Amino acid sequence: MKIELKLLLIVFVCYALPSQAWWLVSANTESAATDDSVVDNKAHNESLKKRFSKQHQQLIPIVAVADMFFSCNQIRKTDKINYSLGFLINQMDRNTLAEKLGSCLGEDAMKSDAALNFGLLGCFHDQLSHLPKAESEQKMKLVKQAVSALSHEERKKSFTQCVTEQSIHYLK
Repeated sequence: MKIELKLLLIVFVCYALPSQAWWLVSANTESAATDDSVVDNKAHNESLKKRFSKQHQQLIPIVAVADMFFSCNQIRKTDKINYSLGFLINQMDRNTLAEKLGSCLGEDAMKSDAALNFGLLGCFHDQLSHLPKAESEQKMKLVKQAVSALSHEERKKSFTQCVTEQSIHYLK
């Protein structure tokens, strides 16, 4: 019964709070080792949870803005430099990044469909960057088709999920 409750809790948190799901699973996973190592494991998991949860939450908005600007700049070419997502996330000042996004979006608001679409395309571009160029381009075409078929709420949920996963890879 206790395991079923844990599984139910994990499923609920993964669905309702995906940004916290990554550390919840690791914090609730126990090895079949000795009691001392279980205690050490729990303490280690708690320290990881405390350390990375805050950093992860702080990184998510930076990654979201970087995704939006990256894709917006690729399409609208408002900046002469084609920045990499890694540079935008890890090195560019967050205020400069926000200004560049605002300039690129122009009349479009940060919460507009255009901005959301740019964010999704940027996030998926990063997720597919490890693939060969031809395969990545083919999958990006499928992403564009899928994005155009989704409702605003579905795109928003997909963007949140994508950015949450993506930001884990940029944790230092």
